Amino acid sequence: MTKFSDLKLDPKVLKAIDEAGYTEPTPIQAQAIPFALEGRDVLGIAQTGTGKTASFTLPLITRLGRGRARARMPRSLVLAPTRELAAQVAENFDTYAKHTRLTKALLIGGVAFGEQDKLIDRGVDVLIATPGRLLDHFERGKLLLTGVEVMVVDEADRMLDMGFIPDIERIFGLTPFTRQTFFYSATMAPEIERITNTFLSNPARIEIARQASASETIAQELIQLQATRRDTAAKLKRETLRTIIEAEGEKLENAIIFCNRKVDVDILSKSLIKYKFDAAPIHGDLDQSVRTRTLERFRAGELRLLIASDVAARGLDVPSVSHVFNFDLPSHPEDYVHRIGRTGRAGRSGKAISIMVPADQKYLDAIEALLQKPLPRTDAPEVAAPVRVRHKDRAAKPEQPENAETAPQRVEQAAKPVADDNTTQKEAAPASRAEKPRRGGQQQRASTGRDHAPRERNSNRDGTVVGMGDHVPDFLLREFRSA
Repeated sequence: MTKFSDLKLDPKVLKAIDEAGYTEPTPIQAQAIPFALEGRDVLGIAQTGTGKTASFTLPLITRLGRGRARARMPRSLVLAPTRELAAQVAENFDTYAKHTRLTKALLIGGVAFGEQDKLIDRGVDVLIATPGRLLDHFERGKLLLTGVEVMVVDEADRMLDMGFIPDIERIFGLTPFTRQTFFYSATMAPEIERITNTFLSNPARIEIARQASASETIAQELIQLQATRRDTAAKLKRETLRTIIEAEGEKLENAIIFCNRKVDVDILSKSLIKYKFDAAPIHGDLDQSVRTRTLERFRAGELRLLIASDVAARGLDVPSVSHVFNFDLPSHPEDYVHRIGRTGRAGRSGKAISIMVPADQKYLDAIEALLQKPLPRTDAPEVAAPVRVRHKDRAAKPEQPENAETAPQRVEQAAKPVADDNTTQKEAAPASRAEKPRRGGQQQRASTGRDHAPRERNSNRDGTVVGMGDHVPDFLLREFRSA
């Protein structure tokens, strides 16, 4: 059995690993670290939760042990698709490099440029960044990439999904050709294959598990609902999810619930909170400080249910997640594996429950084709009775007697001020207006009552309303046919 002490890592790194409580490397760590220490490019293909982050962090710290950083010229670069994944890499670096003097900077969106500029100006050994924020600093003239010795691209397939591939190609062009490259991805799409052929030099290819395979420690279930209308389907899915959570009881220590759209994340979160569930949302539109606090609460066990978009499907290092719920089946089958990979980590058992409606059939077919096996079906739990009674009472409320009795009173009270206002306006009108002669010498007929004056002024000789009041020209009121 291979141990970390057999991998020729820096003694300071081995000391940090021992203090963290690790003794044996995961398969991808055991295979990737020797090639990385030899200076070869590494192409790693492994499912999420297999220890990919440490497989490049440990040799990176060992290699950078000799040398010194220069201002605005980082010695290594780690690219991550999301802020959360970049922050996780930074945490790993802090854990394993605490006995060294290596420095780092974290460049992510949602944080002021000023503090990041100060770190870069001092010079850093490891620069961890998302592609967009990295290019922002470069275009502002605050950063040079000509001193990069090692470059890491983590979760490359997620980069592809998020549209970062053009940025990745540009960043590759800004780094030296002699750099060492670590390239990690859970799947190998044709576009990813093209990039590896272009920018990696004779890489050591390490594939730990079949592409997009789910861990055997995860118990998977699929609940099929029969709702066909979109509005009723969303409501039924929310009711079903609440029933499942209650049925799991104490077995559900904490859970991540995935939705496809950010708006659905907010709606589901508000619904669960309304029914007294301990839940909070996380997605890309939230402020970075809110996202950070929410994740810290979830990691600390202070939050039971985390409602997330796919921004949280990768890189969340929370090893003790007991359940994962797919409130929506993902549109990309690979995302199903990444989602449920949040549970059942580090040898623990986990449970993944997916909810689908007939409109999701094409997504289910793609997932089962990727997994090469059908998802186990289970019966949908019955929705709790109080939910139906609540809606029934709400619908019957307008038919209660007291509403019918008070309705005429409200109408009478509402109409009375209007009538009073009209009377006041009519009484305030000048009396001479009724006696004002029309154009052409015709005298307006005297009015016996103010209530009939508007009809007489706006009426023709046969009583039909003409609608133009005192402003009707005289020639429009004349009759041209003989009597």
